[in-house]
Amino acid sequence: MSHTVVEEHGTGTLHVWPLSTDEETLLSLVTRIFERHWEHIWFGVIVQGAAWEVAAPNAPERISLYDGYVTVDFGRWHFHLCIGEHTAGGPELGAIRRCARAELYRSISADGSPVSWGLRMFNGRGDQLMTVLLPNPFLTDRQQLLDEPDFDRLSAWDELRADYLGLPPDPLDRTGKGFKHQ
Repeated sequence: MSHTVVEEHGTGTLHVWPLSTDEETLLSLVTRIFERHWEHIWFGVIVQGAAWEVAAPNAPERISLYDGYVTVDFGRWHFHLCIGEHTAGGPELGAIRRCARAELYRSISADGSPVSWGLRMFNGRGDQLMTVLLPNPFLTDRQQLLDEPDFDRLSAWDELRADYLGLPPDPLDRTGKGFKHQ
């Protein structure tokens, strides 16, 4: 299985699979995650010192694209991500704002088993745009610990790996015993 192992200060080991950052792929990915999996994911920005883990209040009422920005609108609130060519601020600002790196990742515990699965997107300056925490076999949709792992909760991860990376389910994903903070 080809992936990049990344050591990050404070987060441990990540297995990372780069994704295409063309507008069509990113729009498809954002649309799929928020239309099909909205009630099972958490999303926001996770950086050293802050973790915004937001749950969608409902399915998106609208997902649209304008001037390189995808808008995911939940009715009462929405968010924007620059995933394509943004022209309003000029080419230099557009290059900074646009998603320059997208990746599927899994976080690996000290015992070598995965404990978390997700999607991360970064702008042209390397700032995190968003992390999506995919359904976790060790946690409920309310992020409460499960008594026993429910590996059926990896279906979104398996679907994204198959459709965007051409990879089958990985037996390693089903070796963990429980959730551990890194």
